[in-house]
Amino acid sequence: MAVEPFDTVDLIRVKRDGGTLSTAQIDWLIDAYTRGYVADEQMSAMTMAIFLNGMQRDEIRDLTLAMTASGQRLDFSALSKKTTDKHSTGGVGDKITLPLAPLVASFGVAVPQLSGRGLGHTGGTLDKLESIPGWRASLSNAEFMAQLEEVGAVVCAAGSGLAPADGKLYALRDITGTVEAIPLIASSIMSKKIAEGTAALVLDVKFGSGAFLQDPARGRELAETMVQLGKDAGVATRALLTNMNVPLGLAIGNANEVRESVDVLAGGGPSDVVALTVALAREMLELAGIHDADVEGALKNGRAMDSWRAMISAQGGDPDAALPIPHETHVVRAERSGVLVAQHALPFGIAAWRLGAGRARQQDPVQHGAGIDLHAKPGDAIVEGQPLFTLGTDEPDRFARALEALDGAYRIGDAGDPIDDGGPLIAGRIG
Repeated sequence: MAVEPFDTVDLIRVKRDGGTLSTAQIDWLIDAYTRGYVADEQMSAMTMAIFLNGMQRDEIRDLTLAMTASGQRLDFSALSKKTTDKHSTGGVGDKITLPLAPLVASFGVAVPQLSGRGLGHTGGTLDKLESIPGWRASLSNAEFMAQLEEVGAVVCAAGSGLAPADGKLYALRDITGTVEAIPLIASSIMSKKIAEGTAALVLDVKFGSGAFLQDPARGRELAETMVQLGKDAGVATRALLTNMNVPLGLAIGNANEVRESVDVLAGGGPSDVVALTVALAREMLELAGIHDADVEGALKNGRAMDSWRAMISAQGGDPDAALPIPHETHVVRAERSGVLVAQHALPFGIAAWRLGAGRARQQDPVQHGAGIDLHAKPGDAIVEGQPLFTLGTDEPDRFARALEALDGAYRIGDAGDPIDDGGPLIAGRIG
């Protein structure tokens, strides 16, 4: 039996005492954890030490590359198209991947979007798309590559072979209170994205009420860290810092977010969803070498919609099929006239989750028709009695807890009162 070059407890002590791990130590730690030599309780102690004491810039790079090296790496060199990808840190009503992938693909660029499922108050892209009858998330490598070549856009489940160390570590962080550590968030996201093999990557890093990191300064730190990690690995990387104080768009859920995405692809849709989709598309296309693209034109003239229909059909979905609707609805109406001055994202995300749009455990099913449709956004004039939002679920006994989550989540004020929306939608650009 081979003698291990390091002792796990020694490495934990280094981080516990605020020290720095070498490249060789980090490489060994991640490899040993992936193969089961380092126990979960030991890695739990390490993640807490990292959470409390942070990591140096070089340590984060080494951690990311070690996690990338723990599994396979996709190779798109055989494609005739350039590849560019996008990752969002997630938020309430964030359905941007759905219109964005086909929009960018309509310009002849390949968009390999390996996506996940929702957990907690942020919805998963795969859950949304699975509300389309027949659509399937799992593709073989051959199907994945063929669809990238022929259609250009693929949104599917990541195989377990990509960065398996991250899969183990992510599950551990979720149950040990260490999810929010920036070195661990950055290495988790970027190890998977580097393993995906894309040539370019645009990050949508959110801050505010409904985001992973609520503080804009922490969001910026995460964005800067990830952009540098991408560049270290040879991936052209940029980030937009975006506001998640207010839900994105008017739909929060699964099937209703698909409907809203199709509206955007048809040249309509809420202005904030359109603005962010267009901004991210421009960044992705620029990194792929396409400058001055008429992105809005592709939404208006049907090119992006054609790309969407091809993408859905290629994965067995029927783009013309009726989408699920909830069996029961509950409308919340304005108790007074005035102006909607606040609408905080997080409570709406929690309410949609409690209605059945999300899951508490990875194995839980979601209700594809459940969710919330907003009828007003901050700044809108309100008349007493008008609908503010509609809750939908298949199980009416869920309404009470959803409404409980929304207590104090919105406020109607008077004309001239300041609007509590956290500022502009796009707060910065990095890289």
